[in-house]
Amino acid sequence: MYFTDRGIEELEKRRGEEEVTFEWLAEQLRTFVDLNPDFEVPVERLATWLARLDDEDDDDA
Repeated sequence: MYFTDRGIEELEKRRGEEEVTFEWLAEQLRTFVDLNPDFEVPVERLATWLARLDDEDDDDA
C-alpha cells in the first residue's frame, strides 16, 4: 500500500456516495493549488492524466 492510499481510502469512505462534475473537481484542484503552490506540478500531472484517460493515441497515459 502506498502512503497516498490512506488519503484515497478516506476520500472514498467520506464522499464515496457523492456525485460530482469535472467542473467541480477542476475548481477544487485550482483552490488546492492556490493554497498549496508546491503541489502545482503533481496536480497538473493528475489533471492531464485524467483528461487523457480515453486517448488511445497517448502512450504516456
